[in-house]
Amino acid sequence: MMLPETGHDPVMLEEVLQHLAPAPGKTIVDCTVGRGGHAMAIAQRLVAPKVAQDVAPDVARDVVHDVTPGASENNTANGQLIGLDYDPRNLDYARVRFADLPARFFHANFAELDDALDEADVGLVDGIFADLGISTNQLFEKEYGLSFQTPMPLDMRLDPRQRLNAKEIINRWGEEKIADTLYELADERFSRRIARKIVEQRKRGPINTTEELAGLVRECVPPTRGRDRSVEIHPATRTFMALRMAVNGEIPNLQRLLKIAPTLLKPGGVLVIISFHSGEDRLVKQAFRHADQTGAMSVVTPRPLVPNDAEIARNPRSRSAKMRVDRRP
Repeated sequence: MMLPETGHDPVMLEEVLQHLAPAPGKTIVDCTVGRGGHAMAIAQRLVAPKVAQDVAPDVARDVVHDVTPGASENNTANGQLIGLDYDPRNLDYARVRFADLPARFFHANFAELDDALDEADVGLVDGIFADLGISTNQLFEKEYGLSFQTPMPLDMRLDPRQRLNAKEIINRWGEEKIADTLYELADERFSRRIARKIVEQRKRGPINTTEELAGLVRECVPPTRGRDRSVEIHPATRTFMALRMAVNGEIPNLQRLLKIAPTLLKPGGVLVIISFHSGEDRLVKQAFRHADQTGAMSVVTPRPLVPNDAEIARNPRSRSAKMRVDRRP
């Protein structure tokens, strides 16, 4: 389901909806709202049929933060979407898009999900969803400094409140620490070579842009190709992914989400997570298996779901996605 107004194609949307089963009366959490690709489809299904004809989700208007529009109509039959994102720019965009839908939004990392639900005065929920990828706009807008396709400031912070950025890592961290980060977070086989090149270059002057960094990495890494052998993967892809993950603390945040999410679900509630990297998927798989063994949760997808060929052809960035589902007994 393409949403042209956002420029973002939500990955495995139909599968997400099938397992979350959003419906009037339910409370669903989208931990990674982004531009609202998945969240919009979820929220539309939380609207009770009697008011569905009045919903105009894409009409922009002023919105009061953290208010459930459905509640203002005293329509208690509606469900509720709780949306989290630690990118305030995307969150403000979503608040406008969802003006007439039963949704509340909170500037928070999904590691803070329990605090957000406390603030929303919401108890246990029916479903929790997290898409661990980044939004298309984050990849290409200059403010984020995430793309190696065009010159951008070397930043990579998704939440501007954070102090650490990629420029500091590249220009101040030691060679060994940089190499370990690239290898541990992105399985970069040439991590030592890249780290050595970075340290050599910064002796001549600071590395300030994504273009400069990508050029250095290209000298160290031979090009590779995608699964379909026609999609060229840029040599700097793994380096940039590792830096983004390090800057934003993505692994420890995911670990905490996996720890607290089962305690926030109602009996029968589901946890749906889409990952795009083998390390993240491994953490999800291990956490789901452990919860299943202890009886806290039940694994719904013994093998991860992946996009079909048609989706990959339409959206090549979806090719590495894996979706896992867990259910509370």
